[in-house]
Order: sequence, then structure tokens, then C-alpha cells
Amino acid sequence: MEKVAQHDGIVTEVLQGTVRVQIHTVSACASCEAHSKCGFADSKDKTMDIDTPLWQQYHEGDPVTVTVAANRGLQAVAIAYLLPSLLLLSIFVTLTTLHLSEGWVALITLLGVALYAGTLYLCRHRLQRKFTMTITNKN
Repeated sequence: MEKVAQHDGIVTEVLQGTVRVQIHTVSACASCEAHSKCGFADSKDKTMDIDTPLWQQYHEGDPVTVTVAANRGLQAVAIAYLLPSLLLLSIFVTLTTLHLSEGWVALITLLGVALYAGTLYLCRHRLQRKFTMTITNKN
């Protein structure tokens, strides 16, 4: 059975084909007895748009559960952080070994990362289909 990550939330808006859900996330240290003293406890409200063909069955204020496959989260981290970091490092090392000036190395490295970000932007619809979330009523 595939592992999933689940978050409870509240429907804030229902649009045609999309349900907007607000999720309250709390860091692990928020449950610590000393969290009010140390200042590291972090809690945020996040809003997510979830595409669903069953959007008509949801209403503003409904408690829902949002589910995503856990392995998709790791893939998202790799695409958002790991790959651009490796790209930046590899371009930098390659250009440095070619003895280009520091200015050119910096410029070409930043352009490489910008090209990666642009490619992600152009592929955003394909990525949205790959990283789908499901929504279920808690009632």
C-alpha cells in the first residue's frame, strides 16, 4: 500500500472544478512544553487549490482531508531544491575549471539556473497533473 500524507483543512472557497482549502500546519516543536519560551515553534495557515470533478459536493466551511502520495513529496523536493542545486554546482565547477573570469562564471551559472526555472514554468501544467492531491469530506 502506498504511503500518503494527510492534512486536515477547511474549505474556504468553491470554484468551478476547484476547491480552495486552508490548512493549518504546525511544526514538530509546537507540541513541546517550552515552545512558547524558545520562539522556534512555527505554525502557518496555507491555502491550496485542489482540482476535483466532485467540486459541487463541497461547501465553504466544510472540514476536509487533503491527501497526497508521500513519494510525490520527495519528488517535488528533488525538482525544487536538489536538481537546481546540482545544476548550479556543476555549471560553476565546469566553468571554473575552464578558467573563465569570475564575472562570466557567475553570469552563466545564474543564467543556467534561470533557464531551469523557466523550463519548470513552461512544464507547470504537466507537473500539476503529476503532483495531484485528493480531497475527501470528513463528515
